[in-house]
Amino acid sequence: MAAGRPEPDLNGEPTPGLAEALTWLRHARRILVFTGAGISTESGIPDFRGPNGVWKTTDPQRYTIDSYISDRSVRVERWRARLEGRFSSAQPNAAHLAVTRLQRAGLAPVIVTQNIDGLHQKAGTVNVIELHGTSSEAMCLDCRRRMPIEVALDRVREGDEDPHCELCGGLLKTATISFGQALVAADMDRATEEARRCDVCLTVGSTLSVWPAAAVPAEAVRHGGRLVIVNEGVTDLDGMASLILSGRAGTVMTELVAALLGTEDSR
Repeated sequence: MAAGRPEPDLNGEPTPGLAEALTWLRHARRILVFTGAGISTESGIPDFRGPNGVWKTTDPQRYTIDSYISDRSVRVERWRARLEGRFSSAQPNAAHLAVTRLQRAGLAPVIVTQNIDGLHQKAGTVNVIELHGTSSEAMCLDCRRRMPIEVALDRVREGDEDPHCELCGGLLKTATISFGQALVAADMDRATEEARRCDVCLTVGSTLSVWPAAAVPAEAVRHGGRLVIVNEGVTDLDGMASLILSGRAGTVMTELVAALLGTEDSR
């Protein structure tokens, strides 16, 4: 297990622990990359629990599924925020691109993410399990019909502040998982199976505090995999980690993948 969390290096030296991580990754037959909100902050999307996170300015209770269903003002607020949000204009950063390189090298065939922003896919990553859903689609909470998010947003732009399903009259919502809403069982089952198969679970930008998603890297450890954590702050699973690489996701992942695969220009 990790012997405490190292301080981030501020002098341009290699990230502490990098050499050890490279040894494990080079010998791994299968790497599972598990990502959280911290991988997308460098793309301009705020995380939830960080110093400038969403929960510093927003009441988490307004993000529960019960509030969404029962309170029209919450739904109006959420659709307005989605219309004005940063997801559509956000672009992948160096960390997303590093994950894509790992996958294209055949080392990380499946990516599990807690994020709903679609930036892994924009970076060219495939086989992404989105445990908390996706902001690229809307769905009816009653008949489960799904549609591109722009179909619902066009209605909001035209003045329908609280759009309902045109087929059954049910509430429309982005196809994301809110607090109190169950994860899609098939997605969680698939992620758990991937955790059991991996030699190394590389978590990037997650506090590993949101369950049941955090059960995925924990399952990797229970089945003999090494847990390598890349994060700026502490996580709830630091005590289970074989190694902690402290720092910004873009910096650490670029350094790690370049050392593992060489620079892009040299390939």
